[in-house]
Amino acid sequence: MKVRAWVWAGWACFALQDAVADDSAVLLPEMSVSQTTSSLVAGNPSPQAEVSAQQIENINVINTEDALKYVPSLNIRKRYIGDRNSIISARTSVGAIPSATSLVYADGLLLSNLLGNSYSYPPRWSMVGAEEIEHVDVLYGPFSALLPGNSIGATVLLTTRRPQRTEVYAKAQAFQENFALYATDASYGGYQTQASAGLKTGNWRVSLLANQLDAHGHPMTFANTTTVKTGAGVVATGYQLDTDTTGAPRYVYAATSIDHTLQDTAKIRAEYAFSADTRLALTLAQFSNDAYSASSSYLRDATGNPIYTSTNVAVGVNQYIQVKASDFGVTKSDSLNRMLGLSFASKLTDTWRLEAVATDYGTPSDIAKSPNNGVSSGGGGAGTITYGDHSGWRNFDIKGIWQLAATRHVVTTGYHVDQYDYSSLKYDASSWQSAASITTLNTRAVGSTRTDALFAQDVWKLAPRWELTTGVRQERWQAFGGAYYDKSNTALNGSFASREQNYTSPKAALTWKASPDWLLRASLARAYRMPTVTELYGTQTDNAGNKTLADGMLRPEKVLAGDLTAEGVVGDGSARVSLFLENKADYIYQQKTSVAPIVTSYQNIGKTRVWGVETAYVGNDVGMPGLDVQASLTYTGSEVLEDAGHPEYAGRALAIPKWRASAFVTYRFDAVWSMSGGIRYATAQPSLDPAVVNPNTYGGTSGYTVADARVNYRFRNYLTAAIGVDNIGNEKYYAYHPYPQQTWHAELRIAY
Repeated sequence: MKVRAWVWAGWACFALQDAVADDSAVLLPEMSVSQTTSSLVAGNPSPQAEVSAQQIENINVINTEDALKYVPSLNIRKRYIGDRNSIISARTSVGAIPSATSLVYADGLLLSNLLGNSYSYPPRWSMVGAEEIEHVDVLYGPFSALLPGNSIGATVLLTTRRPQRTEVYAKAQAFQENFALYATDASYGGYQTQASAGLKTGNWRVSLLANQLDAHGHPMTFANTTTVKTGAGVVATGYQLDTDTTGAPRYVYAATSIDHTLQDTAKIRAEYAFSADTRLALTLAQFSNDAYSASSSYLRDATGNPIYTSTNVAVGVNQYIQVKASDFGVTKSDSLNRMLGLSFASKLTDTWRLEAVATDYGTPSDIAKSPNNGVSSGGGGAGTITYGDHSGWRNFDIKGIWQLAATRHVVTTGYHVDQYDYSSLKYDASSWQSAASITTLNTRAVGSTRTDALFAQDVWKLAPRWELTTGVRQERWQAFGGAYYDKSNTALNGSFASREQNYTSPKAALTWKASPDWLLRASLARAYRMPTVTELYGTQTDNAGNKTLADGMLRPEKVLAGDLTAEGVVGDGSARVSLFLENKADYIYQQKTSVAPIVTSYQNIGKTRVWGVETAYVGNDVGMPGLDVQASLTYTGSEVLEDAGHPEYAGRALAIPKWRASAFVTYRFDAVWSMSGGIRYATAQPSLDPAVVNPNTYGGTSGYTVADARVNYRFRNYLTAAIGVDNIGNEKYYAYHPYPQQTWHAELRIAY
């Protein structure tokens, strides 16, 4: 968001080169400048935004992803505090579900879970505590050869604080959401405690983080039906009547997926400086999650007792709806995640730097248990136990950066490799809470993908006012080891043949310093978003019989992206205007049937197009001392150009809001008091299904206008208290699931 610093840095570079070209220019004394910003930022020919640690202090941040609330064109699908499925939608991302079209890194280590492309595969935000963030950089589009094709949406680079001395930080937060929908009217809350410390001694820098979150979420789903049958039923009260996304009458009879989560994070990062220009860093992190998802029936029998069994409930004269015990689902899940990261950076000579980073992310334990008959099963009863152990990823990047001043070139070359391994084994169990009661294998899905890439990028100063960036990324993609078993449908069982394909992605960008205050940059790039392991092999069947069908022959998404950006000084701040265009072939789309049991299938759509304009402004001390403003407005158009499988889709808009906007204002009254407020706005997402006429309800993806506020008070230099509220107006809005309603925050922070 804070693009101003980068704009000034760019102008300074151009101005310095103009001065060098002028023999009469005065030579300044040599200066030494150090910074922790990734080289991906400095050399990336993309529109950019930034969030600083100071800005984060003025935002209601519980989970790390909250820091991105007001970044232009970004939406984080966070449904409640403690949500593990918070995925990113960027300006060209289709829908609120795809997760593999954006990237998240922390200190160069990959946090994006590219095992899949849905809400089930979000970035591992919990590996970073909000308290340890120094700044966040956001890059839009696949315009750098240094990044894989998953950058087609946005790339988020989290940089944590490097200790400069002995430092201690601690924070305690409490929160409460007031939630009312259908027959649910309750408060859901929790707390978070976070402590971090840093030590600098000699050549060592050591950072520690410990975090615990205990949160109760509101209901995520609601048991419902639109099917009314003829016949007699049991008299019951409590069901709610509304209309679904197609406008059909809908009976809602239970709140489900009511989550209680206990999350713990522990991390250590140790960095050793061999010299002023050479350092090695090791990161060890562990995240555990224990969660229980419950259901609450709205139905009451004639004696006032709740109904949790299979029942035909009367809804009219000789009419009934069929209620199943499995509708009142219960799930217990426990997972343990571990990350090992190693990074190395060295300035080998005055003109040559070497950087390398490796990540190993795994799940030593991942267990989900669920009864077949929901709440009625109580503590026992038959059910299923699913193991996702040993799924994870490993990746490695190494690059050399040559600064050739004599020829005005900066050349970066390197090698990338990644491997994603997926395993899901679901067993039937005679007692759903006991692993010892496992009987037979229900379903099994396994598989792996690997990508090897060579990349090169050259930044060439053509003239004092012109800069040309060219690059190419050559990738070899492999899919192997895929196999599936389903005891209920043996026709799907079998192994998948291995695949290997090669792809070339050229990139180019031209920058012109149009005036001392403005830059103009045109960028063009080809990129490939490879199918994920679960899109290829992750066929699944849930306890209700709903199926997700993978496709081992999916083709990669082929993207041609363009961007024209102007950025410069406006009044007391900086502004950016970006025109963007994305043509995509073989877009991987999730098609769902509308009648239970629901079948979701992955398929390639022929051709799509997305275009739009994004504007952003950042200003400090705007109009008066102490007033900081950041704002953005984005318009996006889209359409399906061609789809042989569904020709009726041609000409229809993709699931991208036409309008998105955000604004965030902070006013510092003095050194003690500050107040901030923000607004987030988006229009409803279109649907390819012409039957969807009512997006502003549960099951739809609605528009929204949400306002937030916060007040900070500093008692001492080291002690700060804050109180805030999100969704002041208690807006009810949805991304299929309901988003948070009015939520209050209280915080006490120590920084020493």
